Amino acid sequence: MKDQLREFVLDTLREMNYDVSDVEGDTDLGPAGLDLESLALADLAVQIEDKYQIKFGDDDMEALALMTLDEFVDALAERLSVASGSDTAS
Repeated sequence: MKDQLREFVLDTLREMNYDVSDVEGDTDLGPAGLDLESLALADLAVQIEDKYQIKFGDDDMEALALMTLDEFVDALAERLSVASGSDTAS
């Protein structure tokens, strides 16, 4: 599932005209890496919400800019796992 999420994120960023050819798992989404601005992060979040029904709050947007690609994909996978029925998180 993480590979599918990662590919979706990268495809979405490509469609948003970001160059992801050199993006690695440890590439930051924010200023130190892809330099996604708040509007781009919001657009990415909407695309993910539409595809996977994962909701993001205002506080999430600030945290997203501080994540690497791998951290972001891990967070998405965790949210999907919780949403798919394992409500009893440990």
